[in-house]
Amino acid sequence: MKSNFKDIINSETPVLVDFFAHWCGPCKMLSPILKQVKDAMGDQVKIVKIDVDKNQPLATVYQVRGVPTMILFKNGKQLWRQSGVLQKDEIISVINQHATQ
Repeated sequence: MKSNFKDIINSETPVLVDFFAHWCGPCKMLSPILKQVKDAMGDQVKIVKIDVDKNQPLATVYQVRGVPTMILFKNGKQLWRQSGVLQKDEIISVINQHATQ
């Protein structure tokens, strides 16, 4: 999983990683919002969901202490992170802001 994760985030395309848990209420609210983001942005972004309960070592590496936590990567670099639920337009604007870096 870990080496694969490194391959995923080491992309020219911005990769938004959603660290979530099945028992987390706000995570359930974020899920359809991320789908809207993907529908709106298409190939301009990859969205990856990581279950913190199943991927504890990865959550530890990225110091995910609360869920949901979104981290935006490009070329393997962490460009932005935020815990909690954001609205579709806020997420799209963050991705667009960092996509050119």
